[in-house]
Amino acid sequence: MNILGISAFYHDAAAALIHDGDILAAAQEERFTRIKHDPSFPINAIRYCLSEAAGNAKCRCDVVAFYDKPLTKLSRILTTHLAVAPRGLKPFVAAMPVWMKQKLWIPLQIERALRDLSVEPTKEILFLQHHQSHAASAFFPSPFQSAAILTMDGVGEWATTTIGRGRDNRIEILKEIRFPHSLGLLYSAFTHLCGFKVNSGEYKLMGLAPYGEPKYEQLIYERLLRCKADGSFRLNMEYFGFLDSLCMTNDKLHRLLDGPPRRPESEITQREMNLACSIQKVTEDMVMRIARHAHEITGEKNLCLAGGIALNCVANGRLLREGPFEDLWIQPAAGDAGGALGAALMTWYQAKGNGRVANGVTDAMKGACLGPCYRDEEIRAFLRTSGYPAREMREDEWAAELAKLIDAGKIVAIFVGRMEYGPRALGARSIVGDARAPEMQSRMNLMIKYRESFRPFAPACLEERCGDYFELDRASPYMLLTANIKASRRIEVKPNSARTLAERVHQLRSDIPAVTHVDYSARVQTVSKDVAPRFHSLLKAFEERTGCGVVINTSFNVRGEPIVCTPRDAYRCFMRTGIDYLALGSFLLDKTQQPVWQDKSDRRNIDVLD
Repeated sequence: MNILGISAFYHDAAAALIHDGDILAAAQEERFTRIKHDPSFPINAIRYCLSEAAGNAKCRCDVVAFYDKPLTKLSRILTTHLAVAPRGLKPFVAAMPVWMKQKLWIPLQIERALRDLSVEPTKEILFLQHHQSHAASAFFPSPFQSAAILTMDGVGEWATTTIGRGRDNRIEILKEIRFPHSLGLLYSAFTHLCGFKVNSGEYKLMGLAPYGEPKYEQLIYERLLRCKADGSFRLNMEYFGFLDSLCMTNDKLHRLLDGPPRRPESEITQREMNLACSIQKVTEDMVMRIARHAHEITGEKNLCLAGGIALNCVANGRLLREGPFEDLWIQPAAGDAGGALGAALMTWYQAKGNGRVANGVTDAMKGACLGPCYRDEEIRAFLRTSGYPAREMREDEWAAELAKLIDAGKIVAIFVGRMEYGPRALGARSIVGDARAPEMQSRMNLMIKYRESFRPFAPACLEERCGDYFELDRASPYMLLTANIKASRRIEVKPNSARTLAERVHQLRSDIPAVTHVDYSARVQTVSKDVAPRFHSLLKAFEERTGCGVVINTSFNVRGEPIVCTPRDAYRCFMRTGIDYLALGSFLLDKTQQPVWQDKSDRRNIDVLD
């Protein structure tokens, strides 16, 4: 049985395909359209997924599962805007066109898409609840036969937070918190206050938080958030605008928190650092409270996480260190993109009643490398047709050659194997550099990513050497846990020795300074020989050459663009940035040997507001 899962029409539209419970393919629509966080119907992602199943032009699709219930969501929107009428008229009018044109006609769009792709029409289209899809994406691919499940995001239909339990092939939602009371929307409101873009700038807020002090933490609890010991909470809606305006915040909140939102791209002040620190601390505390209650009511020793809040790796790291659960598993595509996979898995296991056996050790995500792959024959043809000079490397020299370049201070982009599913690049579509180089963080931020210099980079570390560098006693293959740098590797910094944000960014804090954050933490990716053999071979070659088993790993894209998908995407990003070398499959491209770049889309045209 082929089951196609779809998420669409909010942000990060995606498709996923499973065959008899096996995850065959999954990808976000943004990778194909090159529109970051593309919410549109994922026709390109569907085409890719079905091609992986068929191997030819025609494929059978037995069931299509959509990740939420549009009519229930519409009911929530109507109820909400009527409750605040007439103030809610403007956001209501703004929301209705997309409902009239798209969201009310999803079955027709699915049928048309399958027909256009020459796929036999499906006899069954199912609509799952939004947080049910999140929960399924977290539990069913996990290595656990039973576990508590926690999902947290902005909002689905009505739910914003749920506690559930997964056992064998079934999921049960036990408790939920409903809109407008949302930890995700609260975090997004502070993202807006700090001058970052909602639904994409939350990573920036998390990265900025360690530079501040929790000056506003108590004020948040006193005026904005009323919470109980079990983690249930209510927002004081007097301070927020997302019910009755087109803005997340309002003037009352601005007065409470010392001013209006920062103008995008303006200087980041101590106020923004303190706002980020305060809401990050509150978010972590709330996650801890909710997780403890989940442990109390389920009695489970393991926890599975999904939803946008599950991408907060700092909260995840604290939950692992301090929480009541023995182990965690977090869906690598924890946001709405992962809902496509969750809908398909929920259909296979719970709706169709198929059995499930977890092995307790490995997950079913295949390292999250579930996207398109380009063979060397295709890459060779692309290079020849385009006239781009490259040297073909033998398989046994690939890792050593790239390790030598990284050791020499070069920045190398890697395009190999299947593209990753979710927001993290894990070695298939990555930019890598030397974590030992003090200037590498700023160099990569400013010359390659074109983003704020304070943004931290993640370390990719040999799984077997993780304990030598980080205070982490288990694998973290999806870059979703923050851990502290080992004390023996730290360089102590004198308090108040730097006055500006730029000065603090450039302070040396460890012997791998390019991946050490201001609070001596790092967002760790452990690389296993079994899960990611090619990337592991590079790290191993680098360790043999330098004695260091860690490199910088950041996604192969620039600010405002999705991770690269095709060889052409990769070459374009390579030529537009300060990347020195491109490993395109088995082919190595040297920037100095390439023809003059003619594309006018340079860094000046990148969306500076993203």
